[in-house]
Amino acid sequence: MLSYQHIYHAGNAADIHKHRALAEILDRMTARGRPVSYFETHAGRALYDLESTEALKTGEAARGWLKIAGDARTLADLPKSYVSAVRGVNDGALGPNYPGSPLLAASILRAQDRLHLFELHPKEHAALSESVLSDRRISVYRADGYEGVLSLIPPPRNAGLVLVDPSYEVKSEYGQAAEFAAELFARWRDATLLIWYPLLPAGRHEHLLSALRKHFGDGDLTTSETCWSDPSSGRGMYGSGLARVCFTRNVPGSGKNITGS
Repeated sequence: MLSYQHIYHAGNAADIHKHRALAEILDRMTARGRPVSYFETHAGRALYDLESTEALKTGEAARGWLKIAGDARTLADLPKSYVSAVRGVNDGALGPNYPGSPLLAASILRAQDRLHLFELHPKEHAALSESVLSDRRISVYRADGYEGVLSLIPPPRNAGLVLVDPSYEVKSEYGQAAEFAAELFARWRDATLLIWYPLLPAGRHEHLLSALRKHFGDGDLTTSETCWSDPSSGRGMYGSGLARVCFTRNVPGSGKNITGS
């Protein structure tokens, strides 16, 4: 599906959950000497104006990042690299611009690291390309992210992080994410995979988690979920989930739970 545009939801509670965990994982990975290859299957436009007409229409950013930006105690609890990335796109301020995961990752990764970003939506792809144009570490592709990642698996010496963050507008996307995970680790055992999923009353994320559990053991699969409304209300997304897959012998700190679990 090519209708989804993240600008309506950027900086919401799900973004904060996802980006906090992403920053913590990348902080650990870059503390080692190995080069890091970073991939995103659904990258979006990378930079969002939280005062745009689209963002104001839903009000999600106002209840998310823009609320946190005024809370010094909550900010202090976030990874410094995350907060620094936000300041980096605002000339030192905490808004109104907000970095999507591509720019967050780029701000943490080093000169020797590489980023590969996939986005099919034509407008999102164009905006993404413009947002990262000056960064020679980054390659942008208008192509299927699952196929693209599998075609670009790096040399064994590289550590790797793959972020899967689809819109889930189509039910089959849950199964596609699980199938991709199995195929990825069949080819690249040194990867770390982070899959975001929405918590919805229909409970479709359970099918994703069940499939992942069939493929990976409890030591290699960890999850984190955070809720902001009553699941029984039946009113859209009530929370955010993350599933991380990595083989524990490959990644330092991989036995730790993801933030928010």
